[in-house]
Amino acid sequence: MFTHFFISINLFWGYTTIKELLINEQIRVQQVRLVGSQGEAYGIVSLNEAKAKAEEEGLDLVLLSPNAVPPVCKIMDYGKHRFDTLKKEKEAKKKQKTTEVKGMQLSMNIADNDMQFKAKNVRKFLLNGDKVKVSLRMFGRQLANPQMGMPIMDKFYQMLSDVCDLTSKPEINGRQIVMVLSPKNTK
Repeated sequence: MFTHFFISINLFWGYTTIKELLINEQIRVQQVRLVGSQGEAYGIVSLNEAKAKAEEEGLDLVLLSPNAVPPVCKIMDYGKHRFDTLKKEKEAKKKQKTTEVKGMQLSMNIADNDMQFKAKNVRKFLLNGDKVKVSLRMFGRQLANPQMGMPIMDKFYQMLSDVCDLTSKPEINGRQIVMVLSPKNTK
């Protein structure tokens, strides 16, 4: 009995991976459960009968479910099936929304106008649907009192609280304080 039923092929024009199904002469089983081109069930037939019916209709015999007992084959136009599958994958990829994580760095002695300018840029990122990782870096003596950076982070969040949610609260992580902001759900 032939045990390897699927051949995996990578196509690099869009990074699409489709599983190639076995067709016509590649199928190596004795009996199959045959489904016609219009969805009608022919029942369990020999492989030669299934190939003959597919040839009679001018279509391909495609092995859809190799692990079933007996395996399921369908009569169809395989080229059209592959084209439609690729088209559906491309459409699904277009509809996906990819969120990026942008970064913004603050410092312990940041001036108010600098903070407003950075908040304006972060607002643009958030309105575009991206998450923003805000980090406040500490140097030298600032490391002795890292909790002094928390009010700066809170003030920065308050400037943007109308367009964002706090995904992760400000936390001290070594030499920096980090928080993640995500756009507010407007649904």
